[in-house]
Amino acid sequence: MLTEQEIIRREKLSQIRETVNPYPERFPLSHSLKEAGNLKDGTAAVSVAGRLLSIRRMGKLTFGVLGDIEARVQIALKKDVLGEEVYQFVKKQLDLGDFVGVTGEIFTTQAGEKTVRAEQFTFLGKALKPLPEKFHGLNDKDSCYRKRYLDLIMNQNTRDRFLLKSSFVKAVRRFLEDEAYIEIETPVFINKPSGALAKPFVSHHNALDMEVYLRIAPETYLKRAVVGGFNKVFEFARCFRNEGIDPTHLQDFTMLECYLAYANYKDNMKFTQRLLAQAVYEVFGSKTIEVNGRTLCFEGEWPVVTFKELIERDCGIDIDKFQSAEELLKEIMRQNIKLETSEELQNLGRGNLIDQLYKKVSRPRLTGPVFLVEHPIDLSPLARAKDDNAEITDRFQLIVNGAEVINGYSELVDPIEQYNRLQQQAASHGKGDEEAMVMDKDYITAMEYGMPPISGWGMGVDRILQVLTGEENLKDLILFPLMRPVEEEGEPVE
Repeated sequence: MLTEQEIIRREKLSQIRETVNPYPERFPLSHSLKEAGNLKDGTAAVSVAGRLLSIRRMGKLTFGVLGDIEARVQIALKKDVLGEEVYQFVKKQLDLGDFVGVTGEIFTTQAGEKTVRAEQFTFLGKALKPLPEKFHGLNDKDSCYRKRYLDLIMNQNTRDRFLLKSSFVKAVRRFLEDEAYIEIETPVFINKPSGALAKPFVSHHNALDMEVYLRIAPETYLKRAVVGGFNKVFEFARCFRNEGIDPTHLQDFTMLECYLAYANYKDNMKFTQRLLAQAVYEVFGSKTIEVNGRTLCFEGEWPVVTFKELIERDCGIDIDKFQSAEELLKEIMRQNIKLETSEELQNLGRGNLIDQLYKKVSRPRLTGPVFLVEHPIDLSPLARAKDDNAEITDRFQLIVNGAEVINGYSELVDPIEQYNRLQQQAASHGKGDEEAMVMDKDYITAMEYGMPPISGWGMGVDRILQVLTGEENLKDLILFPLMRPVEEEGEPVE
């Protein structure tokens, strides 16, 4: 059922249709609202438009506020300037939420408010539903996620957060392009789930009549591009992992992956430090920021700690002494360490057990930024083994405030070794480890045509921003997060 306000607004819409088109096709702007707010008094012929967010009617003078994602600007509507007919329209037909455009001169009120004195008024769109009440707003988190458009209209913090996210992505992309990296696109539908240890989404391609997977990472396709001659390549890739939901994990997210030919992981650690420090500085105005009472300093050289040292220090377990998953799980249970995973512990391979152990005990204790290096080989099926220790990989992870934000390698470019490792992963997958990789012979074929030395890394864009902003839930960094559907309210628009 329509509310009383919705009925009134539809009646107004019918009345407006009798005189003008309530949904015109365009309005020529001279300035954005943000630009108009910075103009000098006396600037004439300023045309701006936006959603009407507040209105004060005072006889022959009406003040309103127009808004968009970036700014709010006041407008002044005078009966003597606009004329009787237009002013009556403003008084009788205009509602909060409607879109309007005005053209006029900039001035500043006695209250210090930058204002456009409207000489022309154009109606640009009727809102059929009322906005939330000004003083109550939209504060319920579930409603904010489901109706992000209202969240953006009503809450300044939300607008600031997503503008910051856009600025961060822009700063990172600009840094990469300045370093001669080339941006490409890789497939979302793939034949084999690859590029990370994760459970994939499965679908069916009707036209080709075959099973396909949503990519869990763009890694193997970006490396195919390196085979083809892209020496510096990156992608902001939407990725999908069919795993559990919690405040720091979602099933669909944005991953930035970058690959650099003729370099190793230590080169990439230095590059990563420069990139992230610069992006933080551009977005926040400083390389030292305060997040929920903690100081995160991106200045200078960041510390480095090895995986073995970390787990031995925090868990009292020397992972080198437990060479099978069964032995390691027995020791974990002996020490009564409770791992948190949706999978059966007995089905996890040694690498995933080590990863779960680290995530449970060690990672929450790291403030960072700090680089974690020397991961076990069975935790990194796509990383290059160290020349002096085949059980350890040339890999790094960047930890900031207890969260993994970047994962990088000296990439494995030996096709025979890669084939052997994928065989081991496929065996674990066959035994029930749904996060283990499967054999990808097409990728092996690409490797067999020859790969140069490569170092690459991936960064969860939403995750790093969650860390930098201190938001508790990753959904607060996703503009339109997937939600379980609820029954639609009201009736469809006719």
